[in-house]
Amino acid sequence: MKKLTSLLPLIFATSLLLAQSTDTTRHPTAVDSLFNSMNADNPRQNVAVFSSSRLILSQTTETVKKNNLNFLVLHHFGDFAGSAGGGKTFFGLDDIADVYIGFEYGLTDNLNIDIGRSTIPLTGGLAQLELKYAILHQTSDGSSPLAITVLGETGAQLYNSFPTFGDRIVYFGEAIFARKFSHDFSLQIAPSIVQDNLPIPNAPGNEETFFSLTASTQIKVSKIMSIVVDYAHQFSSYRSAHGYSDPVGLGFQVVTGGHVFTINVTNAKAVSEINYLSNTQSDFSQGQFRLGFTISRMFDFNHKEHYAPKR
Repeated sequence: MKKLTSLLPLIFATSLLLAQSTDTTRHPTAVDSLFNSMNADNPRQNVAVFSSSRLILSQTTETVKKNNLNFLVLHHFGDFAGSAGGGKTFFGLDDIADVYIGFEYGLTDNLNIDIGRSTIPLTGGLAQLELKYAILHQTSDGSSPLAITVLGETGAQLYNSFPTFGDRIVYFGEAIFARKFSHDFSLQIAPSIVQDNLPIPNAPGNEETFFSLTASTQIKVSKIMSIVVDYAHQFSSYRSAHGYSDPVGLGFQVVTGGHVFTINVTNAKAVSEINYLSNTQSDFSQGQFRLGFTISRMFDFNHKEHYAPKR
């Protein structure tokens, strides 16, 4: 909790320095327009608060536009240093902590359905289904100062032994509140709840249900490059008492054409919110952090008119 209370004031102080005025009315560049297409087109001009639907650990308020498909690959390598890292694993590059492959499809401009599969060894993998809905968009005319998106996930832990199939089922719910303070600075806060029908580890005192709070930010350093930061704290007495760590990520994001690429460093082994909020035990001071990357590729399946070439 001390980590949380020390980090959040720092984030908000940074926002005051970087966002002396809200500059959301400026004419968008070609890069800004890339993910503006993820928002519904209306006369008030919805603001794209973030450059993609994913940061390092957390999701953002951005949704995929109707009939668009976002293909995602998220990869976390092994420990960079410490007893499980170093030269023997080429600083973690020879090892895999988790890999997630997923698809986000726009049923409407504001409603997405997402499916994905991660391979984390702790649970033998996680297959998950998600619905994500943008309740409110930040607008360029200031009539809506915030973007609000809610999401709900359900998943099944695979392969490892569980007494019943129902024990494999897990749930995750989150509300995301975000604001673009200036062209260069965006911030979001996201309270969430995790529920495991059978908690992992299945140990005395481990809660089946607990809450968490995530803070994330994007700071643009050029037209196509940004620094992104993720931090999450679990409100779990079991995890506090047993030395679990708060998941933290620091990354560098690049937008190129229809791709968004992020390379990052994080102490979280898992990619899915369900698993990294439940089971992050890696300690930065022990070298238990890892390189990772996220690749996002957008496909547009909206009908386009074709014109015969002039002769």
